Parts: sequence; C-alpha cells; structure tokens
Amino acid sequence: MPVTPPSETVEARCVRLTAKAPDAASLAPAIERHALSRRDNDVLIEIRAAAVNPSDVKAATGLMAYAVFPRTPGRDYAGVVIGGPAGTVGREVFGSSGDLGIRRDGTHASHVVVEREAVVEKPNSVSWEEAAGIGVPFVTAMEGFRRAGLPKADETVVIMGVNGKVGQAATQIATWHGARVIGVVRKHEPYEGHANGTIEVIDASVTDVAVRVRELTDGKGANIVFNTVGDPYFQAAHKSLSLRGRQILIAAINPLVQFNILEFYRGQHAYFGIDTLGLSSIATGDVLRELAPGFTSGHLKPFRINPATIFPLEDAKSAYSAVAGSSRDRVILRP
Repeated sequence: MPVTPPSETVEARCVRLTAKAPDAASLAPAIERHALSRRDNDVLIEIRAAAVNPSDVKAATGLMAYAVFPRTPGRDYAGVVIGGPAGTVGREVFGSSGDLGIRRDGTHASHVVVEREAVVEKPNSVSWEEAAGIGVPFVTAMEGFRRAGLPKADETVVIMGVNGKVGQAATQIATWHGARVIGVVRKHEPYEGHANGTIEVIDASVTDVAVRVRELTDGKGANIVFNTVGDPYFQAAHKSLSLRGRQILIAAINPLVQFNILEFYRGQHAYFGIDTLGLSSIATGDVLRELAPGFTSGHLKPFRINPATIFPLEDAKSAYSAVAGSSRDRVILRP
C-alpha cells in the first residue's frame, strides 16, 4: 500500500457523532472531512486500522458524562507517520489513549494527530489490524499489573472473566512473567487465548470459585485476583486472596458491594481500581512500550482478527452495533 508523501496538514475523512444517542441502535455516524494540522512535537498519522472498543460505544450513548460532542470516536490505532519531527516520518506505529475519541477527536478516521511520545513502533510480525486491536485490552491488563505489582514466577494469579479480551491479555502478561494462572469462566468452556503455560479453568456455574482456588493452591489462595467483571465476582475474588493478596478491579455492573473490613485488614489485602480513560495518550504510550518487547519476542500475541468484523469507515454504524452486541471478536475500522 503506498504511503502518503510527507505532510504537515491533511484533509482527513472522519467518522462524526454530533450528539449522544439514547442507545447503540440510534447512533447515526456520518463521514465528514476535516483539516488536521500538527504542532511542533506532534506526529500526523495516516491510519491503516482502528479498533472499536466498548468504551467508544458507551461514550456515544451517554454513559460517560465527560465525552465531548460533536466528535470523532476511537481510542486505538495503527498507521504510518506522514508528518512530524525529524526521524519520525515513515515510521510504522500503533497506540491507544484514554482521551482520544472521548475528550478530543479520535482514531475512527483516515488520519489522526497525537503527541510524538504517544506512539510506539509496530512489531514487523504484527499486521495493521492486529496492532490496532492491541490497545485498550492490553493497556488495561498491563496497567493493572503495574499498579498491583507484576506477577512473579512463584505467584498464582486468578483471572475472573479469563476469556474476555482484558482477561486474555492479563493471562498472556502473567504467564510471560512466569506466574501460574487460574482462569474463571461463567459457563463450561476452555481458555481460548494465547498463554505461555497451562491455564487451569474453573467453571463458576457449577463450582464454588474460592473453594476451588484454595484447593488448587494448597489452601494458600491467590496472590493476585484480576477481576475483569466486577461485583458479580467480588466476594469470590475476596475469599480467593492469599495473605497480602491483591485484587485488581476494572469494571462494575452494580456499583455497590458488601465489604468485610475485618477480613480485609486481617488478610492484609490491597485493592486496585484501574481506569485507563484517566491515562493520557503519552501515559498510554509508556504502558505500550513496556509491552512491545513481549510482542517482538512472541511471548505476547495480538488477538486474531476475524475478517467478518473489519468494516470501512462508511459502515461505522455496523461496527458500533457489533460491539454493542457483545462481539467476542475485536471489531476493526479500516479507512
């Protein structure tokens, strides 16, 4: 595919949402043309692929009060730098952000402008669509471990919702660092992602999760519980923790849970709340740079992209509907 000649300004085709919609079915994205220019330390990127995340659709339907309208959605991207400081033009890069597509125009477009420090070199072994699909799930998983402490080779990590995209990313990272991973699923199914070791799976529909975790750990419990679901698993996660265990939380269905303070302090536990929407593009780039060696070495692998879930910008509504319908595949827009 030819690369656009070096440029400082470009007329971009952008998906535009003029106002929040009451639900995903009511979204009416349009394609508009907007002139984009970069500042001194920015790079101008020709986008080759951009992922659609649940947060993109939630923001569009009014579930994030700070989302700005009108706007171009999109947090994740992969593309080629066509304008920027010396040495940046021609680089194949990927990235993500907590503010792109939410507080400022995002990546569901033919081009995007971001800070130079926000972009990360795309590994040669990773396709455009795969690179675009890395962003939010892997950043969320890695930021959780950065905050709670990267798993060690002698530690056990329990991942609630192991077959979700963040669950799979967390499994890859934990096994990359040598930890033992026990996955929890809500119905009978095997772990379906990549891992650097054997994954033991607990079916929560027929098994008491905390009891089984203790059985599998000789009564010690898990050093880390990565709870990707939230309150439905909160008590099971709490009771699965070892002495000085850490629980990572990234989501909630119901915001309130019962909390046993006595067990919490006697267990010397720690809880970590992760919200990647609070990370700037530059901070997100720092997280992705920590992950990049794993993709280069093959210890981390991008999600497989289903050709049926790749859409052109002009069919953004179908892409948003697929995500709203809880597609288990990564949904990609390709300009």
